[in-house]
Amino acid sequence: MTEEKAMQPENKMGNMPVDRLLITMSLPMMISMLVQALYNIVDSIFVSRINEYALRAVSLAFPIQSLMIAVAVGTGVGINAFLSRTLGEKDFKKANTIAVNGIFIELVSYVIFVLVGIFVSRPFFASQTVIPEVREYGVVYLTVCCCASIGIFMQITFERLLQSTGRTMYTMVTQGVGAVINLILDPILIFGLFGLPGLGVAGAAAATVIGQIAAAVLAVVLNLKANRELHISFRGFRPDMGLIGNIYKVGVPSIVMQAIGSVMTYGMNLILEAFGAAQTVFGVYFKLQSFIFMPIFGLNNGMVPIIAYNFGAGSRERVVKTIKSSIAYAVGIMLVGLAVMEAFPAQLIGLFNASPELLEIGVPALRIICLSFCFAGYCIVVGSVFQALGNGVYSMIVSIARQLCVLLPVAWLFSLSGNVDLIWWSFPIAELVSLGLSTFFLIRINRNVIRRI
Repeated sequence: MTEEKAMQPENKMGNMPVDRLLITMSLPMMISMLVQALYNIVDSIFVSRINEYALRAVSLAFPIQSLMIAVAVGTGVGINAFLSRTLGEKDFKKANTIAVNGIFIELVSYVIFVLVGIFVSRPFFASQTVIPEVREYGVVYLTVCCCASIGIFMQITFERLLQSTGRTMYTMVTQGVGAVINLILDPILIFGLFGLPGLGVAGAAAATVIGQIAAAVLAVVLNLKANRELHISFRGFRPDMGLIGNIYKVGVPSIVMQAIGSVMTYGMNLILEAFGAAQTVFGVYFKLQSFIFMPIFGLNNGMVPIIAYNFGAGSRERVVKTIKSSIAYAVGIMLVGLAVMEAFPAQLIGLFNASPELLEIGVPALRIICLSFCFAGYCIVVGSVFQALGNGVYSMIVSIARQLCVLLPVAWLFSLSGNVDLIWWSFPIAELVSLGLSTFFLIRINRNVIRRI
């Protein structure tokens, strides 16, 4: 093992200046995630041209889609953090085993969501709306997205393997290719261009999964060809429950944290059902805010392996510098998003073929909800710091408190007034709670972990 360590060159995560490293690793992912957010928005814009019921159906499908991504990304976070720390310790044989076990558990997760698509889609939509057209649009859309979700699970897995070794430029390529394919196929499959039949919402779902599968295939190829620090082989493979347990030690809190977002979204849809187009407004907001939040998630994806690697390598100074720089960049991005949403709410909602009712509810909604952006950037980065240092349970506690203990109960209480505008204030109120808890846990982890590196 000593000879193997000596033969491996020092990874850039251990010696490149931190700000330059953070930008180098994060910028490609921020750009690719902006493209991802753009195609999510464009996807809904095309769907809104079918009718508002189709747009509402796609919006109501979001909790299950979000849950699926939560499982894929949360598991990927566990793989990434464990793998980066192991590479920082120069244990390359163990790193290969971690990668193979990570791929295996993502495949198991895919099979579970195939069953969700087949058996859960119809009762899920029946619980949220009594409008038959919305139900039928939603069942078709969600069934396709779940049953063909092999692409998103493999794309995220193999992108995390690239990120864990610092090759973030490749993830920009894979995500960009998937997004472009989706954007091209959306109008073709939804409206039936070039002699093809118009598939409506099924076409939107098909365009999404085809783009994801293409990105996954490219990510696999890039790992096999360019990721020299990992050698992926399933020859003689047997699941290693110890390694899987370590992946989920970080991954499960991340999964739970993101899955809580699905529960929150589902709960909000139930609360908003009595307020007409408010469900659609809520869905439109989530599409728009992704354009602001996705760069933060890209920043996090660059930050996590840097912190995990230098934590494993015993470099406290680089860990602290990475945290401070990431918080500064995230807060700046969120303030820009706040300014845009406050200044142009009607124009943003108008992108979705908005009816007068949609605009009447949506304009004040966007202006109120986006006040939470003042604190969100800081809270998101700090939550990822906890995960990178192996304390993902802190992130889970903050997320549970914010979304289940504050946001939903406050939204329900405000809904009793019959004034939908009051409901939106639950978002900035919940973010204030998140700010306080995140700061408390950051002080704690600094005292117990970072100072002892």
